[in-house]
Amino acid sequence: MSVYLDHNATTPLDARVLDAMLPYLRGHYGNPSSLHLPGRTARAALDQAREQVAALVNAHPSQVVFTSGGTEANNYALKGIAAKLAPGRIAISAIEHSSLQGAAQALVTHGWQCDSIAVDGQCRVSSSALSAALKRAPRLVSVMMANNETGVIQDIAAISAQVRAAGAIMHTDAVQATGKIAVDFPASGAHLMSLSAHKLYGPKGVGALIVDKALDLEPLLQGGGHEMERRAGTENVAGIVGFGAAAALAHEELASRTSHLTTLRDALEQHLRALPGVIVFAAQAPRVANTVLIGVPAIEGETLLMELDRHGIAVSSGSACASGSPDPSHVLLAMGVDPDLARRVIRISLGKDNTLADIDRVITVLNEQISRVQVNTW
Repeated sequence: MSVYLDHNATTPLDARVLDAMLPYLRGHYGNPSSLHLPGRTARAALDQAREQVAALVNAHPSQVVFTSGGTEANNYALKGIAAKLAPGRIAISAIEHSSLQGAAQALVTHGWQCDSIAVDGQCRVSSSALSAALKRAPRLVSVMMANNETGVIQDIAAISAQVRAAGAIMHTDAVQATGKIAVDFPASGAHLMSLSAHKLYGPKGVGALIVDKALDLEPLLQGGGHEMERRAGTENVAGIVGFGAAAALAHEELASRTSHLTTLRDALEQHLRALPGVIVFAAQAPRVANTVLIGVPAIEGETLLMELDRHGIAVSSGSACASGSPDPSHVLLAMGVDPDLARRVIRISLGKDNTLADIDRVITVLNEQISRVQVNTW
């Protein structure tokens, strides 16, 4: 029996989401830009999905620009703004996802300067580091809402207030937050917000950028009037319908999912505290309910991951987008964690369909692996 505990990498497609998508993978194949009935049917489905995604984050449907995922949304946020401005400074937190870091570095090659905003040992953005970065007059600031490795939630409303007061544009990557905590675009104070469907039981290959109505972004893709002339290319109707269905379910079931995940996470951490040498990172900071990042000093993270996999348990050794890299997690290094310990880490990210039996199973296997290492070392 397999146990899937890597939901921050991707979630399984909810059966109800698949049911919503199937008509648009079969009979309803019209192009949403066409004026005939099949086209209008597809357009109506897009409109409904746009309303559902907007409702998840309390945005207006006209603010939703569908993309191919969170990576494109992050790239569009930074590059779309930068293309409208003369090169200057940007500031991003030291714990951003690789897609945001990559977009920032691409701007550096075009004359921009990028400052890193430090975090403390609990993975929280440092107020003093943010203030220092803002004194350098960045045009754009990006701080993620919830970290994909530690699960730590940033106070985006407070950060946005400082950023706006400094006259800069604020972007937040909310990919790991939506569906796990209540997300309110207007209340966040952000000008731009990135979302992704496959982190909340929707399909891969579709995401969105929520855009403040006052902003003018340069499209990444030209050649058509799609997405209100903000992203050229025929929309992925089935994927977007799935995103909308997943967003509606996430909105409706947020309280029950959070309660369930909190119960599982608390049970998991209670057991982990009884295992010798295990460290739970950022345990003192507010976190999304499904994420636990642990260090096991006696075992390399990749070795432990493979042992768990051999027992039918799927976890991660950090961000899925950085898997295979020999370097320790940049998130843990930013938190001041020793590089050797940062290589001895696994991330357990729970999902709505996990059970207490899954928790018992992973604890049993972890205990066996740690005990075996201790015996061999002795």
